[in-house]
Amino acid sequence: VGATVSVPAGAQTIDGTGLSVYPGMIDAGTNMGLVEVPQGANGTVDLSEVGEFNPNAKAIIAVNPHSAHIAVTRVEGITNTLTAPEGGLISGQAALINLLGTSPKEMAVVPEAALVINYPRVGFGGAPFGGFNQPAPNLADTLTANERQVEQIRKMLRDAEAYGRAQEAYEKDKSLPRPDRNVVLESLVPYVRGEQPVIFRADREAEIRGAIRFAEEMKLKPIILGGNDAWKVASLLKEKNVPVILTGILSLPPREDDAYDSLYENPAKLQQAGVRFCISTGDAGPEVRNLAQYAGMAAAFGLSKADAVKAVTLYPAQILNVADRLGSIEAGKMANLVVTDGDLLEIRTHIKY
Repeated sequence: VGATVSVPAGAQTIDGTGLSVYPGMIDAGTNMGLVEVPQGANGTVDLSEVGEFNPNAKAIIAVNPHSAHIAVTRVEGITNTLTAPEGGLISGQAALINLLGTSPKEMAVVPEAALVINYPRVGFGGAPFGGFNQPAPNLADTLTANERQVEQIRKMLRDAEAYGRAQEAYEKDKSLPRPDRNVVLESLVPYVRGEQPVIFRADREAEIRGAIRFAEEMKLKPIILGGNDAWKVASLLKEKNVPVILTGILSLPPREDDAYDSLYENPAKLQQAGVRFCISTGDAGPEVRNLAQYAGMAAAFGLSKADAVKAVTLYPAQILNVADRLGSIEAGKMANLVVTDGDLLEIRTHIKY
């Protein structure tokens, strides 16, 4: 990297006269490779497992390298995605992948990058469409159900901590009774020890606050995924140094009395508050190719152009602990590069390579 480097023999040469080079973009909130056609083609959907607790489910095993969405996304300049499972309370483990390769193993950058927890939602409102005459749920019942679910997650994480300690004790002293192997608890050990991050899916203020409180209590390394209300809790996110993967930038405002641009401005507000964040489409796969437009929208509503580019390159790499390998153009990093004929965030720009 640089103006005066000696090019090694046999290197691939691209004539970049008049073109721009960017680091490959990273979308940290997708289901890339796990789902093809959700409507009616059940055999092409491998997003979730049965039951509420599946920490041992690894997305990397289910990634389809020949997914129709992968090449379409890569050709638009997105070179990496975090592919996460869904469903239940503990969905499983997300994988950071390169969007090039013929097998999941070949694509994996970090096969077990983060644990995904759906923070229990504090539900409000009446019945879904079509059932207007049904009564709204009782708030007290909803809160009790929410607490019960949080308690279930807490119990499982505590069990995993104890399991890890028991296995460690047995390794040191073989005279102790050997603990039974438990693949579910075993998969949680690096997360309950704070060695790897835990992604909490949470959009609304109450859930984001709850997830941060819970992570602090359990000594986890939290990342918020979704974060539509993150701007409302920016000072708490900053204080606790909790990063946010924003997925709702092009969505409608969550409440009818919100300003029309409340989600467009979310990244700029987090940037001003000093919160670590990155921008994601939050999409299963087909729309991940539009990631640059999400960043462009943030740039049109208060985020600086430089930060908008970093929000889809360097910032996600930092949040996922791979900034030593991805996210910027530096010697020693993976050469996941994008060559364009203009500004990466402009919709008229063509991705050349």
